[in-house]
Amino acid sequence: MASAAAAAAKILTTAAAAANTSFFPHKHQSSRLLQSPTLSSGKFSLEVQKQFLLADSSLRLSSVRRCEAVLSETYSIPSRPAEVDWDNLGFGLIPTDYMYIMKCPHGGSFSKGKLQRFGNIELSPSAGVLNYGQGLFEGLKAYRKQDGNILLFRPDENALRLSTGAERMCMPAPSVEQFVDAVKETVLANERWIPPAGKGSLYIRPLLMGSGSVLGIAPAPEYTFLIYVSPVGNYFKEGMAPINLVIETDVHRASPGGTGGVKSIGNYAAVLEAQTAAKAKGYSDVLYLDCVHKTYLEEVSSCNVFVVKGNVIATPAIQGTILPGITRKSIIDVALSQGFEVVERPVTVDELLDADEVFCTGTAVVVSPVGSITYLNKRVCYGEGGIGPVSQELYTGLTRLQMGLVEDKMGWIVELK
Repeated sequence: MASAAAAAAKILTTAAAAANTSFFPHKHQSSRLLQSPTLSSGKFSLEVQKQFLLADSSLRLSSVRRCEAVLSETYSIPSRPAEVDWDNLGFGLIPTDYMYIMKCPHGGSFSKGKLQRFGNIELSPSAGVLNYGQGLFEGLKAYRKQDGNILLFRPDENALRLSTGAERMCMPAPSVEQFVDAVKETVLANERWIPPAGKGSLYIRPLLMGSGSVLGIAPAPEYTFLIYVSPVGNYFKEGMAPINLVIETDVHRASPGGTGGVKSIGNYAAVLEAQTAAKAKGYSDVLYLDCVHKTYLEEVSSCNVFVVKGNVIATPAIQGTILPGITRKSIIDVALSQGFEVVERPVTVDELLDADEVFCTGTAVVVSPVGSITYLNKRVCYGEGGIGPVSQELYTGLTRLQMGLVEDKMGWIVELK
């Protein structure tokens, strides 16, 4: 193989010299050399062309072996089981087999994408996402049933939310059909990484970013939609045990007129300082207040918050600074179906501290009960250190639906196989 490649290089050098041109082929463009006017013009002897064809054939074989991991038309799904300790699965990245990528020019539309081996991607240093944060992400999950079937939970809602966010961030977005089809294809290509029933889920992370180069502040000239996946367990180390939150009074997650209501990548970098400081003090996460009055609840770093008093469940209204969570939306419907009264309105810190129960919702956490809230160095505890009855009831109702253990009367489940 090495000698054939050397022979090809020698022949190409001779050919370039004969044509009085410079010839520097890309390592994966050997097939284009056969279409070169110079090589097909009859200027070289038949013997030279035969030698080139033989050498090029060897280069093709070498090229295929190197590239088969990144070309959709040559991918194959490994049949061996994933080597994962399903009983000790946390919430962290476990590299899987494939990711999905499709691109779109500015002002155009997304064309059909393809699966590639999971791995690093190439971006220009002047990419819009790197320089100006022009990017969004989504999060959803796939579950495995006891019978082996695979379920997705409301992927169309993620597609619609991505589209709304893309409009705010001046980006094109894939259609709902393109989004859902891409999710399906990625999940099935990584099927062996879906945890057994009851052991966790396959977390699906779609990304939409300005991948084209731009120097001045402007929309990028090209966009990339990418999906990767990872098997996950519980988001918080406490699992379903109650978490401990601290209310942040100085740092704010979002402001009116900003991007707090869409899943912009910059929203999450803004919470890292406060979240890191809180975790260093032993808290699970941070609960943020509105930046105007510093009185009303907004959300936790990556979760919506709910406050329970009697049979009434209150949650902050969606008014542009709070992410419209899909789990939030689903929990509201589940709670209503179970006879609770649900209100969406401004919720004060005083109401929070006087609540019977508090819980958070999100794709990663699903439903997470809150054991304590610390505000201005005062700690308020809920229950007796266990999971509150309302949190437990709603968690059970939603997860049984997500995992296919009860009939889907809501029409939320997409079954893959």
